[in-house]
Order: sequence, then C-alpha cells, then structure tokens
Amino acid sequence: MTLIDQPMGVVHPLIVKSLLWPDEVATRLFAASFAPQPELADCIIELHGELGVGKTSFVRHLLQALGVQGRIKSPTYAVVEPYTFDGSPGHAQPLPIWHFDFYRFNDPAEWEDAGFRDIFASSGLKLVEWPDKAEGMLPTADLALHIAVQDDEARSVRLIAQTPVGVALLSAVCP
Repeated sequence: MTLIDQPMGVVHPLIVKSLLWPDEVATRLFAASFAPQPELADCIIELHGELGVGKTSFVRHLLQALGVQGRIKSPTYAVVEPYTFDGSPGHAQPLPIWHFDFYRFNDPAEWEDAGFRDIFASSGLKLVEWPDKAEGMLPTADLALHIAVQDDEARSVRLIAQTPVGVALLSAVCP
C-alpha cells in the first residue's frame, strides 16, 4: 500500500482499485453505488480516458442516481454544466454539482482565466473530464477514475483515492 502525505504531516493510505465494467449496466450500477455516499457533498472526481471511453456516461449515470432531473449533457462546448439536486439518501441538503470538460483548453491558464478557482474552493461535487488540460491549476482530486476500452468493448477502470475523502469514498463503494 502506498502512502500519501497530507498537510500537517498526516499520512493516509492511498487506495488503488481496478474494476471491469463489461457493459453500460455495470457502469450505471457502479455510479449508483456512489450516490448515497456523504463524501460527495465536497468532492473532486477526475475522469481520465480517451474520447468515447464513457466518462460522460459515468457522469450521467451518477447524476441520475443522485436524483438530477432532465437532460444531462457533455459540457464539451460550454466547458462547465452546473446542476443542483434537492437531496437524496446520504445528502439531506441541496448539493451543488459542476461537470467540467477541459478538452478544448489549449493552455492550463484558461482555467484561471475562466474564473473556476472560486467554484473549486466552494463545497459541492466537481466532476472533471480531461483534467490534464488544466494541469497545475486544479486542486488535488479526491478520486481519479482512469477508464480504458478493452478489445471486447468492456471498460477497465482504475480508481485512485488521492485524499482522505477519496479513501473514504472508495472504501465505501469498493470494500
């Protein structure tokens, strides 16, 4: 087990899990397992993977499981799509949610220029596609999902908890 350093010299275990999502149903079920976790109220989740691997599909399934109504679309052109839901099991208060897609960024400084620092400093769930396009600007994500398509069209997923919040979240959904 690898350790991660936190402020004030506190050390937490880094958890890495590997999963296989054989189909869309498995993606939906996994996303639904995240929904009741109270850690989502203040969490950053990075989504890594090539075009078409299922990053936005995972986000859509997670937001639906959280109770978000209406169309959930990719923020590729808008860069960010905000959502709010009024609460669900594990979340008594309304939860602000931001779905980011930095695919179109040409320079990490665009993140700062867009004014995202305030959003990332506030509470709420932040889901970030293409975080490498804002490298050096984003705070440390609590959880990173690395998704890859297999030859049989299944998805291999590597989940990395990078903070105590991520450790708690991942421990709850992948014991």
